[in-house]
Amino acid sequence: MTGWQQTPATAVLILADGTRLEGRGIGAIGHAAGEVCFNTAMTGYQEVLTDPSYAGQIVTFTFPHIGNVGTNEEDTETLNPAALSGVRGVVLKADITNPSNYRATQKLDAWLKKRNIVGIAGIDTRALTALIRESGMPNGVVAHEPSGQFDDASILAELKAFPGLEGLDLAREVTTAQTYHWDQTGWQWNKGYGVVENPQFHVVAVDFGAKRNILRCLADGGAKVTVVPATATAAEILAHEPDGIFLSNGPGDPAATGKYAVPAIRKLIDTGKPIFGICLGHQLLGLALGGSTSKMHQGHHGANHPVKDLVTGKVEITSMNHGFAIDTESLPQGVTQTHISLFDGSNAGLAVDGKPIFSVQYHPEASPGPRDSHHLFTRFLNLVRRQKGLPEQPESTGSDAAA
Repeated sequence: MTGWQQTPATAVLILADGTRLEGRGIGAIGHAAGEVCFNTAMTGYQEVLTDPSYAGQIVTFTFPHIGNVGTNEEDTETLNPAALSGVRGVVLKADITNPSNYRATQKLDAWLKKRNIVGIAGIDTRALTALIRESGMPNGVVAHEPSGQFDDASILAELKAFPGLEGLDLAREVTTAQTYHWDQTGWQWNKGYGVVENPQFHVVAVDFGAKRNILRCLADGGAKVTVVPATATAAEILAHEPDGIFLSNGPGDPAATGKYAVPAIRKLIDTGKPIFGICLGHQLLGLALGGSTSKMHQGHHGANHPVKDLVTGKVEITSMNHGFAIDTESLPQGVTQTHISLFDGSNAGLAVDGKPIFSVQYHPEASPGPRDSHHLFTRFLNLVRRQKGLPEQPESTGSDAAA
């Protein structure tokens, strides 16, 4: 009878403070550095892992069972798979199981390998999450080596070389390389995606790292959508003769991206055209209006974040993914705070007094997450309809529909 033997670790997660966590390797072989955050969503891991807003980050899932429904070709959110358009790494509690869902076409582990995403399983994700909540989001390196023999010098060198997200412009890396048109509408059960027919108006979306479902929500509302790169100038955007302008989500430090985006947004504000911003687009709009942004302690990442609309008094459960926030006190006169996070009171929305311009810090398109805030797309497109003299549509929230 032989003695008990422990299986050697095939993956490690090393944090900037020297914390070393060992586990089982999943996904691609190799190592990757990034900022370690946690996501509390219980569904939609494929959408999370393909959200360009996570560029530069290693995502820890607090839900223990990730991978159970596999992956498919429809739930990818990134528009630019050739670029750095998703996470640097992934941290899981349980091993990935075989998929059990009729839509699955590939196991998560194989999907991670195909996308060159390094991962680790077998980690006490609750303890790691508690550490992040206490100490903030650390830089780290996740490494996967089947032999269990790690080149610590190389791993630590990559960790030291990672600059962190402050001061980092990642929108350039995830944005589209060229202008294109979008006409795909939302997914329907057993039908898949549709195509917008007879669009009523034209929206130009500035792609700072846009998710596909945002563009689908615009198309669902009857918009013809033209997507332009993050670096597009105001003149280039206006040359498309838009009826409304959308500022998308995206990764990195808004102050860094704002060096080229803010001057363009200020000129767009002066046109009087309706403008709607989400996440990074919200932060960039805030900067263009004279506000400031700062790095958050642990960020907001999940599909269960309560937000209060200060105008209507309603509370919506939202999807969030951001590590920076607008400093409420920095908003100038003439700009009204419209939403706040009920987790920490941070700014979650703004509107420009007397102008058809507003933005939110969260993701009304969800994917993954609740549909409570889908009505904001109707609100934006109603501003466009009003300027064009078209009949406006009633707003209804996901919670209203459920009731």
